[in-house]
Amino acid sequence: MATSQEKATLSPTASGNPISSKTSAAAMATVIHPVLDPLSDSPPSATTKTTAATPVMARAQTCHPLDPLMAAEIAVAVSTVRAAGKTPEVRDSMRFIEVVLVEPDKNVVALADAYFFPPFQPSLLPKTKGRPVIPTKLPPRQARLVVYNKRSNETSIWTVELNEVHAATRGGHHRGKVISSKVVPDVQPPMDAEEYAECEAVVKDFPPFREAMRKRGIVDMDLVMVDPWCVGYHSNADAPSRRLAKPLIFCRTESDCPVENGYARPVEGIHVLVDMQNMVVIEFEDRKLVPLPPADPLRNYTAGETRGGVDRSDVKPLQIIQPEGPSFRVNGHFVNWQKWNFRIGFTPREGLVIYSVAYLDGSRGRRPVAHRLSFVEMVVPYGDPNDPHYRKNAFDAGEDGLGKNAHSLKKGCDCLGYIKYFDAHFTNFTGGVETIENCVCLHEEDHGILWKHQDWRTGLAEVRRSRRLTVSFICTVANYEYGFFWHFYQDGKIEAEVKLTGVLSLGALQPGEVRKYGTMIAPGLYAPVHQHFFVARMDMAVDCKPGEAFNQVVEMNVKVEDPGKDNVHNNAFYPEEELLRTELQAMRDCNPLSARHWIIRNTRTVNRTGQLTGYKLLPGSNCLPLAGSEAKFLRRAAFLKHNLWVTAYSRDEMYPGGEFPNQNPRSGEGLATWVKQNRPIEETDIVLWSVYSLLHRVTTFQVVLTISL
Repeated sequence: MATSQEKATLSPTASGNPISSKTSAAAMATVIHPVLDPLSDSPPSATTKTTAATPVMARAQTCHPLDPLMAAEIAVAVSTVRAAGKTPEVRDSMRFIEVVLVEPDKNVVALADAYFFPPFQPSLLPKTKGRPVIPTKLPPRQARLVVYNKRSNETSIWTVELNEVHAATRGGHHRGKVISSKVVPDVQPPMDAEEYAECEAVVKDFPPFREAMRKRGIVDMDLVMVDPWCVGYHSNADAPSRRLAKPLIFCRTESDCPVENGYARPVEGIHVLVDMQNMVVIEFEDRKLVPLPPADPLRNYTAGETRGGVDRSDVKPLQIIQPEGPSFRVNGHFVNWQKWNFRIGFTPREGLVIYSVAYLDGSRGRRPVAHRLSFVEMVVPYGDPNDPHYRKNAFDAGEDGLGKNAHSLKKGCDCLGYIKYFDAHFTNFTGGVETIENCVCLHEEDHGILWKHQDWRTGLAEVRRSRRLTVSFICTVANYEYGFFWHFYQDGKIEAEVKLTGVLSLGALQPGEVRKYGTMIAPGLYAPVHQHFFVARMDMAVDCKPGEAFNQVVEMNVKVEDPGKDNVHNNAFYPEEELLRTELQAMRDCNPLSARHWIIRNTRTVNRTGQLTGYKLLPGSNCLPLAGSEAKFLRRAAFLKHNLWVTAYSRDEMYPGGEFPNQNPRSGEGLATWVKQNRPIEETDIVLWSVYSLLHRVTTFQVVLTISL
């Protein structure tokens, strides 16, 4: 909103058309709903031709309930909350962490889907006791704000109702209505880029720090890079009663390169603790004089400085053209392509969100697959026990925000072909509205051969090429870049892919020192081993019409048949399934030895062979945390202990480590706590949490050549 090729995929399990079924929509076909303009503010006039069965719905909004907040809506939400401050001091001390859409109830989404684009679609209406509900009005949109009070060090959550907002044309005077507000005790919200910049300036201006730099031969503070890192939670000293950061220090050289890789010269042996509320250094210690690594001639990454400028004139142009335009159609944030349709959303924390994923299947019509898909957390723990690397355990979504750090994408570099871009709007720290133009990229890609067969007797061959629709965004969190991609295929498959690139967060070595916890990549310079964990939250709705909840999850393992009369040749093996009935039973791990995977089934629909329809979750490359079970970061990241979790849907359960993982002292908050309820997950509204990971043991370079998982 790119080299491993293993990825997590959702694949339809039915034969023929994806999630095809013998059941029909005959019952729904008997309901007659002629079409008016269902979103008109005015009732039908006397001249309007209608029938008694015609539904009429007035609107409270011109956009779909799931469309991301517009810039004007964000501005209204901020001004409404700021105006609610009791004193000028309170208003001036408000800092805005995020302003996001309050996603409406699923029935409200279904109502809007039925009416929003003509013709009226009665099959999308939610049901009450088996009958469609004919609404009269969509509710007003609402915004949810996380606000940090810099004066009191308090975090609060606000809900603001937004009536039809046209703030830009009304001079910005329109205000919403505060629905609720509450202070959340003992938490720290995510850090903001403005805080990072201010922290860097404070540290660089601190006299003991400047003296420590001078001892290392550094007198030009413009060359110094101060990267504030959240402190995590290792002891009560990290409690959220203070807003803290422990910066990592790096230093550029005298190079004239405007994008020099300063991460290639880490400054170690210095301990700095910053009070981010008051912006003061509260602890400082020059513990050990570690020599700066010499400037590596291969450290930089611009074309002119990479190995002296490698000649690429032998690469001829490769053009991707679509002379008749793309095969997809976009209406606002609604996308149609090759029988797929879905909505595109975006949040400061998750980045890209995919809503209301469905497949159009002939007489069956629109068949839902998922209500909501997104990446909700990302954790990067380092495996070096030495300071400062032991405390490098970044929660990049919950402590920073993937969406807030997104790029403005460039055609021909980040995306190729006929591109449709979507902008993203969010609030900055002081409440201003910022826009990332071209933030989300939508385009088609050729994906090789989908199917081929040649009859060896006749020599006749048939082949079909594969095309996929890709929705993506890319963000930068400190030294790393992450690309998040959702691919939709013509065979009904959905693929989630993450691409890692950027540059490494490195460490310095004493002369002659060797560390087994990383790889030496240049004299005095090494890359600590680490892992990258990604959590995809998948709110599933396989073949479930609005108001229905007929999904279940089964685990499939291949079993070897015991020797005996049924296996006299000792060659027999077969798939065996186990129904996961409760949340505790559904804490599962990958097992490549049994080709383990999971199927999300609908218990009420069957395919042409009489089998229940479903989608199977195929995990890609994966491993569990390699740190010891008592590692401090696992207190906040207990959700990493299993590759799959399945929970009963609850709209408040969005983030696997809880709402505020920054400096969180509460062990196991989030998924690990929710599943203790052991709610039933059979024939109910379910959410899958897929955790997959990469072990990053660096080999040679300081730049990260794109790794895909």
